Order: sequence, then structure tokens, then C-alpha cells
Amino acid sequence: QWDQQQSSRSANGKVGVLNGAVVPGPQEPEEKTYHPSDGLFTDAHVPDFDAYLALYKKSTEEPEEFWADVAQEFYWKKPPSGPMLQYNFDVNKGNIYIKFMEGAKTNICYNILDRNVHERNLGEKVAYYWEGNSPDHHQNITYNQLLRNVCRCANALKLLGVKKGDRVAIYLPMIPELVYTMLACARIGAVHSIVFAGFSSESLCERIMDAQCNILVTADGVYRGDKLINLKKIASEALERCKERYVPVCCSLLSEEPLFTSTSHPSIIHTHSGALTQSETSRQHAVYTAHTVCTKQCASIHSFISVQGVLHTVTGYMLYTSLTFKYVFDYHHDDVYWCTADIGWITGHSYITYGPLANGATSVLFEGVPVYPHVGRLWEIIEKYGVSKFYTAPTAIRLLMKYGREPLYDLSSLCVLGTVGEPINPEAWLWYYDVVGQQRCPVIDTFWQTETGGHVLTPLPAATPLKPGSATCPFFGVQPAILNEHGEELEGEAEGYLVFRKPWPGIMRGVYGNQERFESTYFRKFPGFYVTGDGCRRDQDGYYWITGRIDDMLNVSGHLLSTAEVEAALTEHPSVAEAAVVSQPHAVKGECLYCFVTLKDHKEFNRTLMEELKRKVSPHISAFTPKLKRFTRLAGKIMRRVLRQIARNEKDLGDLSTLADPKVVEVLFSQRCEAAA
Repeated sequence: QWDQQQSSRSANGKVGVLNGAVVPGPQEPEEKTYHPSDGLFTDAHVPDFDAYLALYKKSTEEPEEFWADVAQEFYWKKPPSGPMLQYNFDVNKGNIYIKFMEGAKTNICYNILDRNVHERNLGEKVAYYWEGNSPDHHQNITYNQLLRNVCRCANALKLLGVKKGDRVAIYLPMIPELVYTMLACARIGAVHSIVFAGFSSESLCERIMDAQCNILVTADGVYRGDKLINLKKIASEALERCKERYVPVCCSLLSEEPLFTSTSHPSIIHTHSGALTQSETSRQHAVYTAHTVCTKQCASIHSFISVQGVLHTVTGYMLYTSLTFKYVFDYHHDDVYWCTADIGWITGHSYITYGPLANGATSVLFEGVPVYPHVGRLWEIIEKYGVSKFYTAPTAIRLLMKYGREPLYDLSSLCVLGTVGEPINPEAWLWYYDVVGQQRCPVIDTFWQTETGGHVLTPLPAATPLKPGSATCPFFGVQPAILNEHGEELEGEAEGYLVFRKPWPGIMRGVYGNQERFESTYFRKFPGFYVTGDGCRRDQDGYYWITGRIDDMLNVSGHLLSTAEVEAALTEHPSVAEAAVVSQPHAVKGECLYCFVTLKDHKEFNRTLMEELKRKVSPHISAFTPKLKRFTRLAGKIMRRVLRQIARNEKDLGDLSTLADPKVVEVLFSQRCEAAA
């Protein structure tokens, strides 16, 4: 665990120690690190590394007091009746569970909207600057307007029969109605399941069925760049698939016009005599499910694939997203914050909606894409709204590196730059720091997952010396460890499985409707630990570096894709007997798909077949066709490790003695595809 110890290396006598590895304080270590500009964070919430160490120590050694202090910032209809945190991470000791603030009751919508309007007097403050796909489309939404529209939406859902505990599927683009709908669900105690408005009808159907939704909220369509996506058509196809599988769904069509015309009940908008007009929910009541993909390995080259609904609950998620937003971005009242993610992903849930609103923040809500209608669109928006805190993905950074920063735009308002979705390579980190931040702004490289609810490894802007490519140190209450294949904890400088010893308030509470999968996916491999599925390296200074997914997942443009899902799509083609998919580095997307196929007898591998396979794969992944897929004929069984090395043109393959026919490797190298198909 982290301790404060005396050290002659530090001018103020304190450094952090994790498993015997020293974490540098404000002094310059042997490896080059980057520090914030002098005077940039004079009023920082965590002003230096010593302050970080003190708070971290309290969060791990006195967690009850630490989280009780955070909870005081929120309204509670009923206080907790038991300990702040109870859990079991060891499958050998019984069912896995996490309980936080047992017995407490509150409403997350009330805390992030009503209190901002009625208690903090933020009603006229802008909650969102909405910027449409076209620069001509924009709208300012104050906290008063946001609360009013959320209440209207809540009434509309109630008229459709939605009640506390119901699941509502939301399939909307990045328009204000998406925020209204998700918060309306939270207000009446319904559980929202937001599906990215680029997923295919099959993917939408799977997520509706998994969460057992009885209402689907969608729109007629959306332009993403210059591409029109017919959401209503996709939604209708998904509903037909649901009907075939005996899931009753009611579909409501919402457009970008004024959303709800039903009368608003005044008691939902205002409070009277201190009585809450929204549905109070217990601390463990589900606020939403967010879907991720899960694989189970088989003896063969294939895996079983299915989506799983990660379940988050009100109290812990609210506290954790609020605190991480405040500290990780060093948020202050006059900041304008912009996260470029889509709310369909967990980043948008936590750091476009719940975290910022809990802090009364002003955010940019962006419907478009980075380079439409011109390559300077992001810089144009930063200048237009005076964005001070900017949070985007390494994929977007690498894309913009191709074009360079537009000198026509003033980016001097920026003071914090963040990255999310995948590890950022040092080259992109340095470009982001040098060109976009003008060597003034710290780059906050955040590591977290859908399952964690919020940041778990992250620098803090004024406190943490930065290393390009490193997620640096754990957030408050988070206790990481690195294990080897045998489950033995590795001390000091090491590389292995990234796990966590204890829960924090924002961690998932389960997989919706499937306790067995929850336990087998995250806890059975190493009893006593939460297993992230990611590899990690800890350097000599105690900094953490994420090395990538240990299981067979692909991270394309910050979105996790399962190899098994793509393989299953390929084998649906009548000419394909077997398929294997691995990742290959890509300059913009981080990773791209490299596909191997074994054809049935007398079938020919040619250009026509390649195009057919592309079309076969795309609907199973997204409405947006992957830009780069490569196909090579696969002959015979072969280890996935070897296939990955072939895709990357790595000739040193190590021991091949276990292969039935090692000569197949030479054949695959000779057929290797270099260019995008």
C-alpha cells in the first residue's frame, strides 16, 4: 500500500511507496517527466504530490471517514444504516458482492439538477453548449431549461407506463434529448440502457433483450459527418428481431424538434414543504446498465461471445463520478469542459452527464465528428466556447496529428488535456502536449473501464509528474496490484495482470441477471481480486503502464471488439470453414482487424470474396464500416499468438514445435496482406 516515508531524495521529505517502488514527488527523477506550468493551478484542489499522498493515505486507511466526507456534498432522504462499504472479492468465501452506504435513500437526478437550481442558484448557468453536426446548429441549455425538459420527459415516460425498476433502451444520437431521457429515467427510478447510435439492428436487439427493456426511445435519423444514418429503420428492424424472440417492446419516436408536448405536472418540477417529487431510490438501486463484450476461451481457436449488461447503482456511482470529475480535471466554477465521447459509451455516462452535472459544470455536447465539415472543427469549437478542460481519445489525437493544429484558432483557454479509451502512445502524447497544449497543459492519461464506473489510474493536473504513455498512479480508494499467471503478487518493478485488491464506490455491482458470469469473468481467475483483463507494467518509480488486453479483445478507435464476434460473422459466409481475427497496430485507430480465413474445399480466395467478407463483418460491429480490414487465407490450425505476429510481420516467432505443420507459417507470411483491402 501507499505510505508516506522520509527520503533524502525529496526536498520536502516525502515520496510515495507502492510495493517497494518509489514514486517521484515534485523533484525531477532520472527519467524525463513533465510538470504543469508555474501559476497555472494556483487554486488546485490537489495542489501538489504531498497533498495527493495525504488524501490517498486517508482514502485507503480511513475509507469510512473519507467517503463520509464526500457524501456530505449530497442530499440523502435517508442516511445509511450500516458501514460505508461491505464486500467479498473471494469466490472461495461465498458470493461476490459490493455494498456501499447500505440503507441510504436518495435520487441522483435530484442531486445533480434540482439542487443545482434551487440550492446552489445555478439555474441560469449554462449546463450544455450543444454543438450540432453542422456548425449552423447550436443551442445553449441552462440548468433551468435542463430540469424543465427532464421533467417533461419523465412525465412522457410515465404516460407510456414506465415505472420504478423498468428498463428503458435509449438509441439516440448526441442531441439534448439523449440527456433529457437518461435523466428522466433516473428521476422516476427507471434503469436506462443506452445503445450507441451507430450499432446495427442485431446489436441493438441483443442489448434490448439482455436488459429486458420494455420501452425503446429513438429518433428518425442522424447525420454523422456527411453520412445519413436511418436510426428509425435500424430500430424497427431490431424490434422485429425482438418480437421473433418473444420480448415485448414499445417503440417511441423522438425527433430533434421540441421533444415532449404532454403537459408537465408542476409538482415534478418544483418541491413543496421539503417533499421530494421524484422517486427516491435505495443506495443499491440500479441507475443504468452499460453493455460490454465478454469472451470465454475454448480449446479451439474460437471463443463464445455475448454482450453483458454491466450494472451500476445510484449512490456509489454518483459519489465516484462526482469526485473523479472534480479532482482529475481540477474542475472550478468558471471552467468550460468538453468530453468528445459519445454518451452511448461509459465515458459519456460518467464524464458528459453524471460527473459534470454533479459539480454544476458547463460542458460542450457535440453531435459531430472531428474533421467535418473541415479538419479544424475541434479547434473551432474550443475557441468558440473558451474550453478550458478538453477530454478526447488517442484515436482522435492521432487523426488530428495527420492534419496538424489549425493556426487560425486560439487555444489559449486550454489548461488541462485528457485522454481516454485506450493507452496513448508517447508520440501522440507529446504532440498533444507540445502542439495542442503549447507545453502549458498537463496531459491526463486516464485508465478505467465500463466496469470501474470512473477513473482508477490517473494523474492529477497540479500534483502528478507526468510520463508520456503512463497512467501514473491510483485514484483515491483504489488499490492496484500486479499478479503473475499463478496469482502471485509481484513487488516493485514488474509486469503481469492488473488487478485490484478492494472495491471503490463506483465499481460495478454485477452483470445484469447473471451472477455466475459476474463471478467467472472478474473474480474466479484470481480469488480475492477484481481482475481487469488488462496487462500492466509498473516501472522503477511505481508508475503504471497499461500494456493492453490480455484476453482476445481488440481496441479499435477506443471501442472494445471481440475477436469471436468478428470470427462468427466471417464463418457465416458459405465459403468459409474457419476464421481467426487478431489485432494489428494502426497509426490512427490504435488497432485494426487482421482476418485469417480457411476456405471450404474448391472455394477460391479472390477480391470478390474479400469484399463479401467485409460486408459480412460490418453489420455485426457497427453502422460505420471499419476502415481497415485485412484478409489472408488461413491453412490449418495455428496458435493465435503466431497469427498476431504474422499480422505484425514479426519474423521471430519463438518455439513452433507445438504446431502440427510449422510450414504453414511460411505460407501465411508469403500471403500476408500489407495494404488496406
